[in-house]
This record gives sequence, structure tokens and C-alpha cells, in this order.
Amino acid sequence: MDSARFWQLIEDARGDDQTVAARATALLAARPPEEIVAAQQVFWDLMAASYRAPLWAAAYVINGGCSDDAFDYFRGWLIAQGREAFERVVADPDTLAESPVVRAAAADRMELDCEEMLGVAWRAHLTATGERLPAGAFTIRYPDLDPDWGFDFDDRAEIARRLPRLAALYRS
Repeated sequence: MDSARFWQLIEDARGDDQTVAARATALLAARPPEEIVAAQQVFWDLMAASYRAPLWAAAYVINGGCSDDAFDYFRGWLIAQGREAFERVVADPDTLAESPVVRAAAADRMELDCEEMLGVAWRAHLTATGERLPAGAFTIRYPDLDPDWGFDFDDRAEIARRLPRLAALYRS
């Protein structure tokens, strides 16, 4: 499975954000085991591509804080939004302020995350084969975070300077 087929899987699973992971798991489980393993690698390549300090700062603003694990879950949520949203937001995290989902979350002070996305391939492989993913079936290579974003994300003035639309949306 390549990234285009992975994104098509996510698109086919789209609907209510809470069910994307379950639908993607079921769709993936119907595929050959080698495709399931390949999907796991594509997923973690996307997680690595989105491992960026500006996106972490945006997740911090949206969720009122963001630990390492919470950043994984936020990026899982972002992948569940589909390719177009993912690519736009990774390129410019401040565009999250334009998303109706983010705007609704801001109004209701709800966190955005989807931990379940991290286990889609794992659950699909278990369903399809009765076995766990093979050891060493995928790798994760996170880049170094941008040191220019190494400031305290609680610094509202700096966040407003760097992510002005999100800062305005989450003002309070």
C-alpha cells in the first residue's frame, strides 16, 4: 500500500470523526496482510511528517496543553481528517482556525484527538490474521523539532505572533 491508497482508505472511512478509525480498521482488515503491514508504515511516515513544532504549538492551543502522547493523538485526529486537511495543516498549522470542526471545538472547549487512529493497522492485522503485526514491520523516524519554536507554548504573545488566527479563536 502506498500513500495514495492509504489516503483513499481514510477517505472511504470518513464520516463521523469518531468512527473513522473503526471504519478504516474494518476496510483494512479486508485486505491482504502485506497491505495491512504496508499501511502501518505509511501511517507512521505521516506521523513523522507531521512531527513539527508549529503543529505541536497549534495542538497545544486547541487542546489547552499537549503532552508527547497527546500530540500523537492529535496527529491521529488530523490524519482522520483526510489528505487535503492534513497537507494544508502540516504546511500551515494556523489554517486550523478555518476548520469548522476546530471552530466548533473552540466554541465548546472540546479537545481534538483520535488515539484510535494509532492502532488501525494493528487491529486490522489482528482481525485479518489472528496475529499481531510482525516485529520490525515498520519504523518510525521523527525529525528534530525546529529550535526556533523552542519557546513556552503558554506564552500567549508569542503564540499570537506565530499562530494569529488560532490565538484569536482560542482567546480567553
